Parts: sequence; C-alpha cells; structure tokens
Amino acid sequence: MESFGKDFLKKVKSVDLPGENAHGVFSPPSRPVFSYDQILEKNPKFASVNILLYLKNNEWYFPLIQRSENKHDRHSGQISLPGGKREEMDQNFAQTAIRETSEEIGIEKYYVRIIREMSPIYIPASNFYVYPFISYTKKNPVFVPQESEVVEIIEFPVTSFLNLPDQPEIMALPGAGGKEVPVINFNGYIIWGATSMILSEFSQLLKNM
Repeated sequence: MESFGKDFLKKVKSVDLPGENAHGVFSPPSRPVFSYDQILEKNPKFASVNILLYLKNNEWYFPLIQRSENKHDRHSGQISLPGGKREEMDQNFAQTAIRETSEEIGIEKYYVRIIREMSPIYIPASNFYVYPFISYTKKNPVFVPQESEVVEIIEFPVTSFLNLPDQPEIMALPGAGGKEVPVINFNGYIIWGATSMILSEFSQLLKNM
C-alpha cells in the first residue's frame, strides 16, 4: 500500500489550510507584512507554482527545480517549485500552474489534475503575487527539464516534509544579500524564501490530515 493510504489525495483536498501561520515559520525576519489591499496597490505581477504529486515505488513524491543562473532574475539559481508568470492565454491561475509545469519539467498538460489551491503569497523583492496549487499525475512522469530555465529536477518524497521543525535552521545566504534566513536543508539542497514558506504550509497540511 502506498504511503498515506488510498485516500491520500482526498484528504489533501479536504483539510483546512493553515495559511499565514505556516508561511510565518519560514518567513525571512526582514520580510514586511502586507494586507491584500496594500499588495494590489503595488500593481503586482501574478504567477502560479505547482506541487505535482506522483507515485514512485509506492511512495508519493513531488519535484522541485533548481533554476538556471540569470543575472536578470532575482530568483536565479534558487530551488523552487515549477511555475511562472501568468500569461494572457491562461484562463485562470490553475492553467498557469499546469502550463508552466509542462514547460519547465516536460509533463504533458493532459496528465496533470489540480487538487486544490493553497494560500497565495506575495514576494516583495520581485513584486510577484503567487498562487500555489497542489496537483497530481497518474502517469509515471518522465521529466524533461527546460534547458533555458532549469538546471536540475529534484525528486522529494512527501514524507520528508512531515516533520519540518517549528524552529527552522538559519543560514546566511548570498541570494539573500548575505542575510540570515530560515531554510529547509534537504540532503544539501537549500530551500528558502517563498518556496520554503509554501512548503511549510504543505507540511502543516500533511500533519493535519
């Protein structure tokens, strides 16, 4: 039997979201807090990211990507969820999440099914307002990284996010301007910023199932 049992996806869909409380655990100390109205006043760019669940050896996994180096991208080189900016062709944010997942890691859009939306998160440094989603694919994924955007695709077992600490590890990172920020350190892969905050909510969602 696969980890979490046969009703795993149904439970993921139905459990309450912890929202800002979960985001706050991995929020950088210098990150300001904005109300929804204050965010809209900044005329943000909109984007979506995707936690794509799939079974591998009877265990649930999802992929993260390491982004390629790009001097014009504030998130260059970071580990993140598949995702990107909403385009005019996208009817909604869910479509953005599916399209970007397909483009960045090579999963055919037809095989991606959205389970639910998570709590949106504002990124002050790049003025993006991001809508995270959880999805799944029944088809065994064969990843094809987008060469211009993705250096590496990293497969993470969902169980590894069941026990994120309430007091995260703190590291001084060049990408954070040398400032100390909370991080998720998984086998030497350092995840921080908005991605760690989104995964913090995902972790608490799993614990509440």
